[in-house]
Amino acid sequence: MGRSRTIRMKIIGLLLVPLTSMVVLWGVITAVTAGESLELRQYKTVWTNLRLPAYTLISEIQGERLISAQVLRNVATHSALAGQRTKTDLARDSFKRTSSNSKDRSEEIRTQVDAVYTQLDRLDSVRGEIDAGLSDRLHSVEAYNAVIDTLYGLHKRVALIDDIPIYEQSRVVIDMSYARELLSREQAIGLGAVNTAERRLFTQIAGNRRFLIDQGLGELDPALRDPQVALITSAAYARMRMMEDQIIAGGTPQGWLNTTEGLAKAFNEAQMRASALLSERADPVADQVLARAFLLAGTALALVIVSIAFSLRMGNRLSRELGALRLAALEVSQERLPHVVAKLRKGEKVEMPELSVASTTVEIDDVGQAFSAVQQTAVEAAVGQAQLSEGVGHVFRNLARRSQTLLHRQRIQLADMQHRATDPEALDDLFKLDHLTTRMRRHAEGLIILSGATPGRGWSRPVPLLDVARGAAAEVEDYQRVVVEPMAGQRLAGTVVGDVIHLIAELIENATVYSPPHTSVIVRGEAAARGFAFEVEDRGFGMDPEELADYNERLASPPEFDLADSDRLGLFVVSRLAARHDIRVTLRGSPYGGTTAIVLIPEEHVAEPEAEPQADALKKEQPAARPMRVVRSD
Repeated sequence: MGRSRTIRMKIIGLLLVPLTSMVVLWGVITAVTAGESLELRQYKTVWTNLRLPAYTLISEIQGERLISAQVLRNVATHSALAGQRTKTDLARDSFKRTSSNSKDRSEEIRTQVDAVYTQLDRLDSVRGEIDAGLSDRLHSVEAYNAVIDTLYGLHKRVALIDDIPIYEQSRVVIDMSYARELLSREQAIGLGAVNTAERRLFTQIAGNRRFLIDQGLGELDPALRDPQVALITSAAYARMRMMEDQIIAGGTPQGWLNTTEGLAKAFNEAQMRASALLSERADPVADQVLARAFLLAGTALALVIVSIAFSLRMGNRLSRELGALRLAALEVSQERLPHVVAKLRKGEKVEMPELSVASTTVEIDDVGQAFSAVQQTAVEAAVGQAQLSEGVGHVFRNLARRSQTLLHRQRIQLADMQHRATDPEALDDLFKLDHLTTRMRRHAEGLIILSGATPGRGWSRPVPLLDVARGAAAEVEDYQRVVVEPMAGQRLAGTVVGDVIHLIAELIENATVYSPPHTSVIVRGEAAARGFAFEVEDRGFGMDPEELADYNERLASPPEFDLADSDRLGLFVVSRLAARHDIRVTLRGSPYGGTTAIVLIPEEHVAEPEAEPQADALKKEQPAARPMRVVRSD
């Protein structure tokens, strides 16, 4: 603390005197001589902060107006309109962000900017009327016109400058830009068949545009006029004039939109170049005025430079060292540590270099070493967590493998006892034990899945999907409540049968647990365009929308297994299995008030039915049969 305070006081002492002298000298000199230059410079600032964003916004609104007219004519899609609205919203936000600096300007500019804001706020209502079908094409075009007219009013208000030649040329360029806006309105109205009201408005707009162009070309200087003349004399412009005459006469010319689109783009580029050129012309005029201020302030500047040279050198050095330390710390927190944690989760080894910052001060060096120590501690903690997670996974896997072995032996013995049993009651008890063993096997497989390994249960050939559903239903406790409806004869690839049975069984188990015991759980299946879809529907109490969205997010993106969240083991297992085979699991509300789980199996795992009926493949693979309730054979 003592060293930091000493250095801080030294820097303040070194910079205070020269900075105070610089502020006083430059304040007096520039306040007297540079006022006029600043006013001229404001022209370019206004171009950057107001006019250029306004032109960009006008261009996007013009595009939205055209696509809206196309949608109302049923020649464009709502998706294209939605994309253009997004662009318009981005341009609107950019304009509001940059134009907010105009609040400290004249009252006239503030009033005009507020008027633009008011019109922009009406965009949402205009869009709503279009989407609801409450607005025809002419009304929609005029609504967009009102917004754009306000923006052009802002252009005329902020184009004022003390230099008369620049102001006159700027006024004409704005009129030429408005002529381009009139052409854009013609595009929107001239689409397809035009009724009487639209033709009347089209004729008026076309006449105004031609008048503005004819009048403006005579007032522009050669550098600004030549690009405009090249466009007016082009073959495309002549073709567009002929199409205008056809529309005014009641015709419907072909290729109207394609012809005008290129011309509108060319006109817009020409206007933007002209406006930028005028903005650049204001700089030399301002430079002449500013040169006088530089001449008077030169002497004071020389004195100030000598007095602050040493302090700036020290300040720059300290600033570089602190900046390097800051960048190094940000790199550790934003890049190194997340990268290390990601590699540790994958089981990879990592090496973390120490944080090194070259510094000439002891304090900055101490801070660098402290950051390095923090970094090392964080890495050690991450390594410990990864090792713990890996150890827990090994424990899960070892215990589950041992349980699998014992359960396999137990099922073999139960199958042998079932074949030898003659007493119906004893046979029923053996079936119950076999069912209990099957459930225990599924829980053991769940532990293996949570550990990141593969359970190992598989089939050598495709299995009918109906048998897959029956096998899943047989692995839950209340299998008597499960109704497996008849379904198509498609088969499931043998390599994924075990995992799909486990996945669907977890969903059925969840449905039976969270629904009243007197209700049934329905399992359906049918072919989809891109695979096969299972539906598991319960008649329970359902879930809140927030809870449903949370579960769907977890199912779509499997989270890291959290030991503290053991109540959701089934959810973790389902998400892991679904991610392993690119299966999509979605939960939604059921018409009966409960919840429906939809399992979409990709088509690469689904095979067509066999040409000839075969024995139940699932029952062949499994040692013993289990009771199952099947109803309705539609």
